[in-house]
Amino acid sequence: MSGTTTAAVRLRRRAAGAGANRWVVLVVLCVSLLLVALDATVLHVAVPAVTEDLRPGAIELLWIVDVYPLVCASLLILFGTLGDRVGRRRILLLGYALFGVASAVAAFAPSAQVLILARALLGVGGAMIMPATLSILRQVFPDRRERALAIGVWSAVAAVGAAVGPLLGGFLLEHFWWGSVFLVNIPLMLVSLPVGRLLLPESTGERNGPWDVVGALMAAAGLFGVVLGVKRLGGGEPVASVFTLVPLVLGALLLALFVRRQRRRPYPLVDLRMFTRPAFSTSVGCIVLAMLALVGLELIAAQYLQLVLGLSPLETGLRLLPLTVAAMASGLAGARMLRRFGPRRMVCFGFLLTAAAVLTLTAMGGDDNAGLLLAGFVLLGFGLETTLFGAYESMLSEAPSDQAGGAAAIGETSYQLGAGIGIALLGSVMNAAYAPGLASVPGVPASASASAGHSLGEAYDVAGRLGGPAGAALRRAARDSFVHGLHVTLLVSGGLLLLGAVMALRLPRVMLCEEEAAAVEVPAPREPAMPRVSA
Repeated sequence: MSGTTTAAVRLRRRAAGAGANRWVVLVVLCVSLLLVALDATVLHVAVPAVTEDLRPGAIELLWIVDVYPLVCASLLILFGTLGDRVGRRRILLLGYALFGVASAVAAFAPSAQVLILARALLGVGGAMIMPATLSILRQVFPDRRERALAIGVWSAVAAVGAAVGPLLGGFLLEHFWWGSVFLVNIPLMLVSLPVGRLLLPESTGERNGPWDVVGALMAAAGLFGVVLGVKRLGGGEPVASVFTLVPLVLGALLLALFVRRQRRRPYPLVDLRMFTRPAFSTSVGCIVLAMLALVGLELIAAQYLQLVLGLSPLETGLRLLPLTVAAMASGLAGARMLRRFGPRRMVCFGFLLTAAAVLTLTAMGGDDNAGLLLAGFVLLGFGLETTLFGAYESMLSEAPSDQAGGAAAIGETSYQLGAGIGIALLGSVMNAAYAPGLASVPGVPASASASAGHSLGEAYDVAGRLGGPAGAALRRAARDSFVHGLHVTLLVSGGLLLLGAVMALRLPRVMLCEEEAAAVEVPAPREPAMPRVSA
């Protein structure tokens, strides 16, 4: 490696982190991520208290829970690319302010409608914060080795936030009212806003041409429709329903028009040429496939622990805690694994390890097996985080620096879409395998069997109303059918993960750092030989 190349890398590193130590910047960015991750899950345990206090209707309650991730996923590309244009720190700080104000409105919401509006504003703030954290991280850590370590810490914090959300929400609800789950955001935002303004460096991409406002709105509306349709499918709504089919079709049409528009514009909102790079497109595909295979399993696993094994919500959270701890460990060790094994072997290994964990969990039955669950969840957490770490790092490193916000937004959108599709797909597989077992239970009327076929929780309610031998038979049949459906779902998920391992073979074999790439691709020019002049 030439001295010129090394000096250039050091100069870029100093310029990117000017005015602040890059590791202090990482701490500020991780606090941002922690808030967004917490807010995605902290409300789940507060839903009963919100229902009792505000008395929302069924549709309103659905929107209270779903509007935050729906709005956030829809606006990621809009704010990610806007940050590339007007400044990533500026968008992040505006996101902080909006998140704090929306949290206060949500905490003291007098009605369900106000709470829905506040949750939507929280989604807007989350969409401003999420891609900005990754794109600033990409800018502050130009050296890929350090960036890999930073992404590992970042992903470990994300795992902590997702796990701590329900536990923190449960603690606050035991001592305060439901609005306290939102108030916890405000002190952190009051600290993060001035600290971020002082320490975070500003960065932008190239500002050639006007920002494509129409394209940004098309992407937002298209993603809103697709995510809404996918969420309705995941909630068990029929595909032929107007409220499911219309958003899906319109959303897909708008996204197709968005892609066509970006290809024709001289200065596109998102440079789709990034997808021609095998490492970038493969990384995005791996993120979608990993989430598609696994997010639905988390919901099913929680139902299994509570409804089949009879564990309390707290005991369920503790059983799932090893999964989070293993994910944190994988995130912290990810940089070293990536340097040693390279993106291809790391992501492929993560998929295979996760598939092994999923297939191990097919041994779950109607009786509690704590050792099996512990081993399965540890392997699941470590394998999943290994996969996502390698894919995110490869995607972010492959994208040009000036497109960091757009690339981060694409990665986060892929995550959200994969999660939504996974819930819909695996939920459909689960229902298809579960319902036939309740079609003809001796002594149970056909109408009761049909109702019990909707879900295990509803089957238990129907069995309680029936009582006697018929109720006991229905309860036993529903339990056995659920375990059978769980096994089928795990096998389908394992197949998707093996497909992901094959897809990961398109990733680069080695972790090529920027200075190494520069030394290989742009060799230092030789000075021309000066002609001799005779005296």
